[in-house]
Amino acid sequence: MTCKIHFHSFLFFSFSSSTVHICSFLKCHLCFAYSYEFETSVRWVENSTLNPSPCPLGSVDLTRDGKLPEVPATGCESESNLSMWIYVLLGNVLRGIGETPVQPLGISYIDDFASEENAALYVGCVQTISVVGPVFGYLLGSLCAKIYVDIGFVKMETLTITPADARWVGAWWLGYLIAGVITLFSAIPFWFLPRSLPIPGPRGAEECTAEQKSFIKNAPLLKHKYPADEHTSFIEMAKGEDGSFNYLNCFSYGLYCRQSQRRLLTGVSLKSRLYPSADFIPSLRILLGHPVYLIYLCVTIIQLNSLIGMVTYKPKYIEQHFRQSASKANFLMGVINIPAVALGMFSGGLLMKRLKLNIMGAAKFAFGTSLIGYILSLFFFAMSCENAKVAGVTLSYNSSDGISYDRHTLFTACNSECFCSASDWDPVCGDNDITYVTPCLAGCSGSAGSGKNTVFSNCSCVGAAGNFTASTGQCPHKDDCDRMFPYFLALSVITSFIISLGGTPGYMFLIRCIKPQLKSLALGFHALATRTLAGIPAPIYFGAIIDTTCLKWGQKRCGGIGACRIYNTTAYRIAYLGLTLSLRTISFLICIPGFILLSRQLKEEERNAIHGAVVNGGTELEALRKEEFMISNVNQLQQMPDNCTDRETRL
Repeated sequence: MTCKIHFHSFLFFSFSSSTVHICSFLKCHLCFAYSYEFETSVRWVENSTLNPSPCPLGSVDLTRDGKLPEVPATGCESESNLSMWIYVLLGNVLRGIGETPVQPLGISYIDDFASEENAALYVGCVQTISVVGPVFGYLLGSLCAKIYVDIGFVKMETLTITPADARWVGAWWLGYLIAGVITLFSAIPFWFLPRSLPIPGPRGAEECTAEQKSFIKNAPLLKHKYPADEHTSFIEMAKGEDGSFNYLNCFSYGLYCRQSQRRLLTGVSLKSRLYPSADFIPSLRILLGHPVYLIYLCVTIIQLNSLIGMVTYKPKYIEQHFRQSASKANFLMGVINIPAVALGMFSGGLLMKRLKLNIMGAAKFAFGTSLIGYILSLFFFAMSCENAKVAGVTLSYNSSDGISYDRHTLFTACNSECFCSASDWDPVCGDNDITYVTPCLAGCSGSAGSGKNTVFSNCSCVGAAGNFTASTGQCPHKDDCDRMFPYFLALSVITSFIISLGGTPGYMFLIRCIKPQLKSLALGFHALATRTLAGIPAPIYFGAIIDTTCLKWGQKRCGGIGACRIYNTTAYRIAYLGLTLSLRTISFLICIPGFILLSRQLKEEERNAIHGAVVNGGTELEALRKEEFMISNVNQLQQMPDNCTDRETRL
């Protein structure tokens, strides 16, 4: 029956891999439906040296009802009203269906068919390999982020943006296409697995003495010599092949083997075999009534909220805070952070094997590593960077003093002759190392060149003489942020490694804190709860809180708020790190009653085990003594001399 269950598990694995590649193709087809058009105020005439002036003639009257000039949006009629996001949602649903069976069924299989001391190491290997995948994912994402989303459909020389620009969109669809093909091929080996798998031997048999092995060999654990439905005296089981008694040195171990085998053979009822779903509700009720499991579930949900939110927006944090491109941020995540996590998970499983940690030791180890990582994460608050110098957004036009951004602050005397829009975002870098929102707001009246090589001239806001120039894109950072970035990466690697050290012991704690027959259900429910309560909401509310730190929003072609173009880096750092560490603080507080309940549970199980061993052992030992006494009497009668028998006959 066990073999059949695991055979169906492998069928689920192969079906899962096949499902994942389908959703990848479903997502990537969206890129071919419509082209991407970014917002820009730059216009030029192809095959001509004369470009339209970025500063249209007009006058901005800020005193007239306090209204700002509204420039009509262009190209609105070609915008699609279709909700294309529904295809992405459907693809993610299919991907979730395909991924869900892998962890609970695979980890349960390893724990069932591996020895107790090696299970932690094997689970650590699986967890490590599952982390290696994101390494290649981030590297692939870094490569795709450098490629323009509409590669092959547009002339690249006409683009005015680079991968470092906030408006740049990489070829996100290419990653799904490549990953889908790889996943499809990975499903093929699962279909060639044997229909049945060998039943593993008993755990701990290799550590027995020769006398114990002789005893176990005749016990029902291996050869089922004495079926559970037949009445068998314990003295028969205690006899060796030569008829001698071996119970003196291995009585307790033999009793454990016999009881374990009886539970194995008689533990599954006929109703459960015929109707497997009949025990689901009672099993789920027992599982949810386990206080230690519930506390562990709450702790992991909260910590995964912190982890998922942090990992999701860490590349964006690197982009905004340290002025790195999206491609470089993904590359650093894949090359530096993720390998540290993989090494930490493998090392955690290896340490658990070497130290032979029990369930309490695993819990303390996971808690300790998480606490150390929490303390180290506090140093991220000290790694601050100044806001980018953007005229009218973070500082005024005529000084370096910080300002409170408002749409009216974009307009000043130097660009009053231009009819500029306050909604556009097409940054240019002036000769004074200050970024301006658009060439129009920089007061530029002329331009030359095309694409990324466009140069704007006669920018009145850049210099007093009015003959200064500006180039496309934001100005690079020239402060202490560049020197601080390597320290940020080093601390990030150390923190990721230490926190991931407790990943495998924490997972083994989940397996060992509940009854073996509830293991698969516990793992499956844990995966469902964490994906539902952590994987879905964490990116949503993390993103909502981070959006409150946005200074300048983009605008869609037909109106409405687009993506954020520039953030307040100080507020971003406080919101991002503060929310991450606040969730971890809550999880630590919940761990306190968890340790108390776990200690009580272990003490109670120890008392019950001792009491049960004494009661059962005393009963079996008493029966053993009686049978031994009867056998000794029979042997004495058989050894009596023949004359005694003749005397009894004459009498």
